[in-house]
Amino acid sequence: MKLRDLTRLRAQDAYHEAIRRVGTLAQETRLMVALSVWGLHGVTILHVTEGSAALHANVRAGGSFMMTTTATGRLFTAFHSPALTEPVIAREIGENTKGRSQKFDEVRYRNEVEAVRLRGYETTLDLPIPGVSAVTAPVFANSSTMQLAVTVIGPTPQIDLSEQGAIVLTTLGFTKKLSADLGFRQSA
Repeated sequence: MKLRDLTRLRAQDAYHEAIRRVGTLAQETRLMVALSVWGLHGVTILHVTEGSAALHANVRAGGSFMMTTTATGRLFTAFHSPALTEPVIAREIGENTKGRSQKFDEVRYRNEVEAVRLRGYETTLDLPIPGVSAVTAPVFANSSTMQLAVTVIGPTPQIDLSEQGAIVLTTLGFTKKLSADLGFRQSA
């Protein structure tokens, strides 16, 4: 078996294991949970489990998250291969600044991504959809490669995005446990 085939198998294990467990996370948080992976054109949503909270957001399997405007995009930028993420970021910046007087602030974006890398997760408050906020965290496998992102999404009043907020801690607990079960051992 070739290394790339083994990597795909591990990614599938991560995905299947996340699918098996994600319902519990959605029940516990009462919020929507999206599982995303790196696809041919960027961050691709593979699975969505609805929560009990009413939410007006178009998050569907097969859809995508923008790299430059979403928490999940910044998470992938922080933890996924730059060889894959950078061309998508460049394309988005080019598309989003065409004909606009306000230029994309790439320095700010890069600083935000570095903060995500240091923190180990990302949040977004009322962006890109007003009234909808999210927390997202990576799942790693024994190869120390990010396999997928778990994004908990809900109405802003129901998500405490502070470092010690219940949704942040629950999401991190979920992703850290799943990563450990997939063989990931965080270096000291």
